[in-house]
Amino acid sequence: MNIEFRVASESSVILYFGSTIDPLIAKEVQKAYKALKKAKIEGFFEIIPSYASLLVSFDVLRYAFDEVCAQIENIISHADHVDEAVQSIVSIPVYYGLDVGLDLEMLAEEKNLQVQEVIDLHVKELYSVYAIGFAPGFAYMGQIDERLATSRLANPRKSVPKGSVAIADRQTAIYPLQSPGGWKILGRTPKAMFDVRYDGLSLLHVGDKVRFEPISKEQFLMLGGEL
Repeated sequence: MNIEFRVASESSVILYFGSTIDPLIAKEVQKAYKALKKAKIEGFFEIIPSYASLLVSFDVLRYAFDEVCAQIENIISHADHVDEAVQSIVSIPVYYGLDVGLDLEMLAEEKNLQVQEVIDLHVKELYSVYAIGFAPGFAYMGQIDERLATSRLANPRKSVPKGSVAIADRQTAIYPLQSPGGWKILGRTPKAMFDVRYDGLSLLHVGDKVRFEPISKEQFLMLGGEL
């Protein structure tokens, strides 16, 4: 795969592996990310992956841009293949009730599906974590079944409850904290996405596999969920 190196700033370089959201491209990004993290290069400050790109910030007093690119390219060329069989699979319990799935009925009508069909389509996939942001613990996952692909809300909500499980385009995510947002909400999880006790503060990490498990309202409340 051809990787394009571009200047992101005087102290960072961005690597482009492609221009579309594609599982094969995402695997290459994850392979490069894991290889660079494993290498623990002194003077490389941050390595931030996204769907089709990777941002690396570095010490400009130690490295020139061309030196950074050459070192990154050498590490990636010797990177191990990402073995999906040994990747972490995280199970996330989700209550898909209409009282928390604020857009369930609207989405079902939009897609000419029953509400239960929407839920079934969302839980049947094993999702990959492609990136972390815009808030700590906010994991971008994909890809949802194309039958659920949908636009963001025309008018974003001023407040989305913590733990809301939502979709936009062919992505799915969980709001780790109460915040504004325009993704369509299907349910809510009692599981904390962001916690100081977690490695890196986030439950999910790039490369993880995620499965959503439907639970009842009673189970949701027993697990500490809030309505």
